Amino acid sequence: MDDHLLTSSIKDILNFHPFVADFFASIGLKELPQSLTLQEWLAGLTDEFLRDSGMDQKQIFNHIEAIIQINVIPKNQHQIRSLTVIGGKDKLGNTEDASITLKPGEIVCIVGPTGSGKSRLLADIECIAQKDTPTGRQVLINGLVPEAKKRFSMDQKIVSQLSQNMNFVVDLTVREFITMHAECRMISKKDETVNKIICTANELTGEKFSDDVSITQLSGGQARSLMIADTALLSTSPVILIDEIENAGVNRRKALELLVNKEKIVLISTHDPLLALMGDRRIVIRNGAMSNIIETSQQEKKNLRYMERLDCKIIELRDMLRNGERIDTELNWCLG
Repeated sequence: MDDHLLTSSIKDILNFHPFVADFFASIGLKELPQSLTLQEWLAGLTDEFLRDSGMDQKQIFNHIEAIIQINVIPKNQHQIRSLTVIGGKDKLGNTEDASITLKPGEIVCIVGPTGSGKSRLLADIECIAQKDTPTGRQVLINGLVPEAKKRFSMDQKIVSQLSQNMNFVVDLTVREFITMHAECRMISKKDETVNKIICTANELTGEKFSDDVSITQLSGGQARSLMIADTALLSTSPVILIDEIENAGVNRRKALELLVNKEKIVLISTHDPLLALMGDRRIVIRNGAMSNIIETSQQEKKNLRYMERLDCKIIELRDMLRNGERIDTELNWCLG
């Protein structure tokens, strides 16, 4: 047993690890003698209480210790200084003579024709491939082959992925769903975090939604906005993979700024020229392989500002149509 934990007072344990209170509540304990040490409290448990709980003192201690270990993540556990993708082979078995290293705070877009292999690259990164996928690619973390637990342990995964198709199968309200996630991560300021995620999601989506609507009733854009906000504000994963958001009605720039502000590595598969130019670099995929890696030029960034103004005009026209208005004015700005 952990001697330090045993000699800690109940009060200190609850102050430093407030999520342990949920475990105490689950075994019928809402009020605890906080001046006692954990060891003293365990020693004073009656045989009747132990029978009702279905555990002995050691098992109760083990539960408390496990809860703390799961939720206290060392500062460097999820720290990533770099993520490197080493090429494997294309769809014909030819050598993929390319590699790329990504840093926190960087946005890299993945472009290429439909069916070229963009989603396969995301999948390789998601599973931190070690030459064991159809492409034969290898992914290194901080220049090294990662431990197996970073690939397969759910509580230590370093990659989160937002896929194109997001179908919810549980009939919960938005608030219930996000609260459940916050509780799973044992967030101390649960209500504050849930409110912030829902508020942020509504800043990203074109059509606002209330917190009491069922998640199964959200549109594609609303669902994607909710998951982006949840990932940015609640997920500890330092690598975020996004498979197309251009057709989901999401404020693309706000979404990317939100994710990058959290010092995450963001990779996004896209056909959208605006998104492609928002990235620091873009990976061109052809025939299942990384065929080129392009750094966004200064001229492209200038062009992006012009394209964003056009995009804003398109959004205005879309909103006019949605509101039942006519578009009778001459659109000279299209040719300017």
